[in-house]
Amino acid sequence: MAECPASAGRPRFDIADIVRAHRAQLEREQGLSVAEGRVLSAIERCRTAALGGHLDVCRSCGHERPAYNSCRNRHCPKCQALAQERWIAARTERLLPVRHFHVVFTLPSELRGLCRRLPRPLFDALFRAASETLLELGRTRLVATLGVTMVLHTWTRDLRFHPHVHAIVTAGGLREDASWAVSNGKYLFPVAVMGRLLRGKMMAQLHRLHAQGKLRGYDEFEDPEAFGRFMAGLPRRPWLVYAKKPFGGAEHVLRYLGRYTHRVAIANSRLVNVTARAVTFRTKNGATATLTPVEFLGRFLHHVLPDGFKKIRHYGLYAASSDERLAMAHRELNRDRVACLGATPSWHEHLRHLTGRDVDRCAACGGLVEHIPLPAIGARAPPTPLAA
Repeated sequence: MAECPASAGRPRFDIADIVRAHRAQLEREQGLSVAEGRVLSAIERCRTAALGGHLDVCRSCGHERPAYNSCRNRHCPKCQALAQERWIAARTERLLPVRHFHVVFTLPSELRGLCRRLPRPLFDALFRAASETLLELGRTRLVATLGVTMVLHTWTRDLRFHPHVHAIVTAGGLREDASWAVSNGKYLFPVAVMGRLLRGKMMAQLHRLHAQGKLRGYDEFEDPEAFGRFMAGLPRRPWLVYAKKPFGGAEHVLRYLGRYTHRVAIANSRLVNVTARAVTFRTKNGATATLTPVEFLGRFLHHVLPDGFKKIRHYGLYAASSDERLAMAHRELNRDRVACLGATPSWHEHLRHLTGRDVDRCAACGGLVEHIPLPAIGARAPPTPLAA
């Protein structure tokens, strides 16, 4: 369990308080899956005495302050900053020193119900279709292998279910002769072409899943002819692909990507007001949305990913299996692949970088602090799922 004290200037409202106050009602009205129950339990207990921690005692003035452990759950809004910093440090060595494009692949609304019912196979299919779209265009248009990192998001700013993947893609690729092919300076590939390829590949994935029986359990396909009718309507729907202009600089790319890789459905900082009857939060362009607490928690849980599901994936030159080709690309681009940021910083150093706070120094007098372990209290078993 990572020791992760809360930083100064914390948000006024906390999703954990909403969970503690309204979880029981949510369970009565909607029920919870095992995974959803685990997420809510983690958020409830994060940075509380239930998870243990340590007591900071100043050796000079005797000032004492408890600091409790974080839950480290990937859905928790309080646990992502340090995880993001560690991820960025780990990826720095692999990132190629070239411009990158940001491309977003979005599924049509007709597939959202299927994704909600069968998230694992559908999200896997989306990753496969989107990555194959980019890599195929890299091979056919640049005759080269791209470097691609993708992250799955499932939400809109008002917490509605909206599955899409963000892709950070090298503005060029490595040819078979180890030379570097540079893409068009203004765009990667035409978005209309990417949209058509995504549609064809995703539909092929759906046919494969149906043939393998992996779409069983989706009520709308109980009619033997329903799947055919469903698939016949998909080509007429818009398959949206959005691409931003390229941006350069390895550090800029990593910071930009890090914001997407470790973003959760909503952060505490977006909560505007919380009462016993309503939760108001910021959406976009200065607007807000207001929901009952149970509605808010219900929407939040729409974005709980299946256990063990990898929401960040790497393809092409950035794939784990492409170390040799990636090293060739680094050599071609005149960068020593071994050069990196140096030793991996500790969580103390990460926290100091993020907040300016030195946990080894007393906040009252600046003296050295001794960290005395505190045992976890009030631990409980994972919640039993209730019938919906």
